[in-house]
Amino acid sequence: MNKYTGLLSFIFGVILTVFVFLSWRSCNKKDEGALINQDYYLITNQIQKMNKMVVLEQDFSSFQTHKSSAASIAGFDILPREMVLYTTAKAQVSYDLKKMKIDVDTVNKKLIIDELPQPEIKIFPDVKIHFMDDYAVNRFKQKDINGIMESAKKNMIKSVNQEKLKQESRQQLKDNLNEIFVLAKALHYSVEDKTNTFSSKEL
Repeated sequence: MNKYTGLLSFIFGVILTVFVFLSWRSCNKKDEGALINQDYYLITNQIQKMNKMVVLEQDFSSFQTHKSSAASIAGFDILPREMVLYTTAKAQVSYDLKKMKIDVDTVNKKLIIDELPQPEIKIFPDVKIHFMDDYAVNRFKQKDINGIMESAKKNMIKSVNQEKLKQESRQQLKDNLNEIFVLAKALHYSVEDKTNTFSSKEL
């Protein structure tokens, strides 16, 4: 009887140990799953907060001079006229981050940048007449003034170095995305950029 009682006690002990182990592992899995879900929510929620943003603005200005005359004889202008224009422009570089594609790999704890939007450049020129000198018989007509001002706007747009703007906006974009990167690193996620926009040292 004692022999069987000991055997039953042993079997019961083994079953109890297995049960406790399985229960412990199940709880750990639940806790781990909850943490993974929490990490995923925190990162994706931060990504969703990012809407279309203007990441860079710059102002430009210049003076442009327009000269013409009624005629030219022996190198001398007859009835010359002159107009000096003050031209300004505001340049904006924006990224539509709704087009951004970022994958959150909770298994390997990676934040993967699959696609980043291209920068959108908009330039808003404005022209004012700073100085105008003409003769009564060789006045600037309103049609001429409008044409000169439109030409000045086009010249201002051409003068803006858009490639330089793109380079500067890339750093600004990285600064804006840094909120996501910092959160990911705080959760022990590595950041991988498949677009090659940023170097590994910048991430």
